[in-house]
Amino acid sequence: MPVEKQVTEKTFSGLRKFNIFMGFLHLIQGVVLLVLATAFALPVTTSFLQFNVQAQKLLPVVQERFTLQIAPLIALFLFLSAAAHFILSLPSVYPWYVANLKKGANYMRWVEYAFSSSIMMVVIAMLVGIYDGISLMLIFALNACMIFFGWMMELHNQTTKKTNWTAYIFGTFAGIVPWIAVAIYLLGAGSGDAKPPTFVYWIFFSIFIFFDIFALNQFLQYKKVGPWRNYLYGERMYIILSLVAKSLLAWQVFAGTLRPV
Repeated sequence: MPVEKQVTEKTFSGLRKFNIFMGFLHLIQGVVLLVLATAFALPVTTSFLQFNVQAQKLLPVVQERFTLQIAPLIALFLFLSAAAHFILSLPSVYPWYVANLKKGANYMRWVEYAFSSSIMMVVIAMLVGIYDGISLMLIFALNACMIFFGWMMELHNQTTKKTNWTAYIFGTFAGIVPWIAVAIYLLGAGSGDAKPPTFVYWIFFSIFIFFDIFALNQFLQYKKVGPWRNYLYGERMYIILSLVAKSLLAWQVFAGTLRPV
């Protein structure tokens, strides 16, 4: 899906400045959040079978292995985005970025998203009570697979005459499973004091919607709907969506658990 011919070098120059600007917005937020946030942490556990002498059978034993502070995780996905924007803007990297954009691809985007959005999913999972370390690892991996299918979508369709949606469909499947797991924990939560706080529900619905909009953005790119006929329009949308989604999650978590009392 090559970029439309009317795109000029001036357009690419503007995109470079846009990346630098967005990089600073991510970076500043990450620094401010680290400075202001409390040391709120959640446990990471394991559950292995052990023989119970009294019951005379194997029973799962849950053990807390360590705790994870949430503020550094939030800052990390903001810093990863900032780093990606700054790297793409480097004189030695920017020509490679432009060359790929002209072919209808941005591989750096998928590398950054594979880590940053997967960390976001882990944070959301922990906020609803998924503390098992193996489960968190699998949620991270499934979300990263979804992102890499996005990479494959762009790579594969450079060689097809008609858009092939296989990677898109597989990515949708991989991406929805972690959200189903989180939804099950939310639906199975207790009531009253045992129920997750309201801000967790807001996080679930708002970030889920934004993840869906990312998928919609790629769909509109390949369907060439309106302004999405120009690949660079979709590229800018990815950048804006990334900032808004990460900022929204960061400051919702800050307001709910990280702000000083």
